[in-house]
Amino acid sequence: MHADLGAQGERVSRKRVARLMQQQGLQARQRRRYKCTTMSDHDQPVAANLLDRRFEADRPNERWVGDTTELRVGDSGRLFLAVILDLFSRFVVGWALSAVNDRKLTIKALEMALRRRCPDSRLLHHSDQGCTYASEDYQRELVAHGITCSMSRRGNCLDNAVAEAFFSTFKSELGERFDSYADAKAQAFDYVEVFYNQQRRHSTLGYLTPAEFERHRAA
Repeated sequence: MHADLGAQGERVSRKRVARLMQQQGLQARQRRRYKCTTMSDHDQPVAANLLDRRFEADRPNERWVGDTTELRVGDSGRLFLAVILDLFSRFVVGWALSAVNDRKLTIKALEMALRRRCPDSRLLHHSDQGCTYASEDYQRELVAHGITCSMSRRGNCLDNAVAEAFFSTFKSELGERFDSYADAKAQAFDYVEVFYNQQRRHSTLGYLTPAEFERHRAA
């Protein structure tokens, strides 16, 4: 809030912003607890943890992280959201929604990221050990683009903490229950492409948005 006011030319101290928010009963939403959706009970080969919790990058398309989470539709329906983030700027470079948590979902998110960024062969792609990422089809896409694969240790969500943090933020700020698939897709698009990538400020980026951070570093 303080960073947004400063960007709009308002000169006000952080303490005053906190006091005014407290007077109005405004407070940050609490993040939801992590819920595992990884299907790691498979016989596909898994990669070593090459990322090793180094959640930073010196340039775009150096290190990507991918993950999938579960959303709710109506009273009992389920929907799955797969995303890929660039650790350089926390920019969501690829995402996809599906009623089925399978390799087609994660490949669709990967294909969006590849079209948007056109990475070179120096890219490291990190995910969990789920069957959707370990599948032959997904691994074939990585190999075809010269991308090195890295995977978290089994059952260790902290090895992919940035992706987990994104989903926690998504659910606390947008929600995790939607009226329909169309409603979820429309709201997810607005949140990811309009708000998160372009408008949401990150403390790890010096309170710049992902898009601003990339423009500033490219200048």
